[in-house]
Amino acid sequence: MNRTKLVSEEEAEGLVEEIYGGIKKDFGGVPNLFKALAVKPGILKANLEKVKSIMMTGDLDRTLKEMVAVVVSEANGCDYCVGAHSAFLNQLGVKEETINEVLTDIDSADISKKRKKILNFAVQSTTNPHQISDAEFNQIKELGFTDAEIVELVSVIDLFTSFNIFLDTLEVQLDL
Repeated sequence: MNRTKLVSEEEAEGLVEEIYGGIKKDFGGVPNLFKALAVKPGILKANLEKVKSIMMTGDLDRTLKEMVAVVVSEANGCDYCVGAHSAFLNQLGVKEETINEVLTDIDSADISKKRKKILNFAVQSTTNPHQISDAEFNQIKELGFTDAEIVELVSVIDLFTSFNIFLDTLEVQLDL
């Protein structure tokens, strides 16, 4: 059960109503994450802009970003984000079997070696960022990542770590 109020579409007014219109256009509906954030319209607006700038634009492909979202959320134990972003991966054409492999054992998943290294880096950045050696960091650069792409990758990790904490602390329920 949600620990705080969710602002329903029917209750939305002013800035929240306007923002919900854009969310429905972009996402097909208003996820509970945004309904929980809407209690503070300015925070909703700022977080939505962050989602758009990190997840919906940039140099990294959307499938990779969604895979990062899923492994970060799994590492943090956030069922909401694992469920929601597994569904997004399905919509992007990733098979359920591949998603399950990524969630249970990245190294045996049927994905490229490059993606495996990136996803393992994402998990390590989430669980123990202080232990990433220069050699491990440089492996990401050796994959051809520019500094801008590394900042984008770490921004996805940061975004989902933050959302994981928010959603789990407030016990926001998945609404798929």
